This record gives sequence, C-alpha cells and structure tokens, in this order.
Amino acid sequence: MTIVGRARDGLEAVNLYRTLSPDVLLLGLRMPKLDGLGVIKELFARDRRVKVLILTMFDGDQDIVRPLKAGAKGYLLMDTLPDQVLDAVRAVHAGKSVVPPEVAARVAEHLSSESLTQRELDVLRSIAGGRANKEIAYELEVSEGTVKTHVCNLLQKLRCGSRAEAVAVAIKRGFLRL
Repeated sequence: MTIVGRARDGLEAVNLYRTLSPDVLLLGLRMPKLDGLGVIKELFARDRRVKVLILTMFDGDQDIVRPLKAGAKGYLLMDTLPDQVLDAVRAVHAGKSVVPPEVAARVAEHLSSESLTQRELDVLRSIAGGRANKEIAYELEVSEGTVKTHVCNLLQKLRCGSRAEAVAVAIKRGFLRL
C-alpha cells in the first residue's frame, strides 16, 4: 500500500484525486474550502466508481449518514487502530463496505427514527439560540401556536422531554453544530 498524495483542504483533495487517480481515497469530513461531503459529491458527479473511506472524529448521525448516502464505501472513527484502517482500505479497494458495529448501530438508530422537516430544523436552531416561542414565531412569520406544534413534534421525534434536551440530542446526532 502506498500513499500517493495528501491534501490540505477539500479543493486540493479533488484536484489531487483527478491527477493521481488513487485506488481508495481516505477522507476526513471537516476540511477548509470544501468539506468531505462536498469532495464526495464533486468526485461522484464525474465518476461513480470512486472508492471513498471516511476517517473522522465526528460520529453524529448526520455526519455518518450523509457521506454514506453520497457514496462513501466506509466510515471509520479516528480512534480506529492503524491495522484496522489498513484492513478497511483493503476492503474498500476490494469493493466491500466497511462500517464498524458501533457506527452501524448509530446508522440503524438514525434510519429507525423520523427525520426532521426543514421548518422543524429552523425551529430547533432558534431554540438553540435561546429564543422563546414568541420570538421564533416572529422570525419565521408564523403563529406562536404553529411554533408550539413544531416544538412538540421535535420533542417527539427526538424522544426528548425538554427543549434543552432536544438541543443536546440534536448536537449529538449532527442536526446542529456548535
């Protein structure tokens, strides 16, 4: 196994991939200029045979699901042992998918839960910003009753008992970023 290139940011990763055509691209999610998801989308727009393995410290539901849906063949966390990373690279190169059990459990949990609507995400962001229902209603140009309905739906979908818990769960699951 040979490392053929290293990129400092997402745009450089795309350009190096096009120049070097590696068998497997080991990719982080958070990079300057273009994040890992953007790199995957850019590369897959031109070639659906790209083999991408994510190696990241981010384990929120959205962090896991989005790159896999976009075409990544594997997802590893930074605490993965070096030999396991090498085994994963070999597996992805052989056309297999690699998702460790703890990551697979998170994906299964995500898939079994309901997704949030765009409006619910808007309300959730406002809640995280410390806004009251009345302020949220004003910002979103809806009634306070509509905001209360969205809050109730959020709490139910996220299986939470309070607004603060909903924000904490949303951050953990990757719906919100700090």
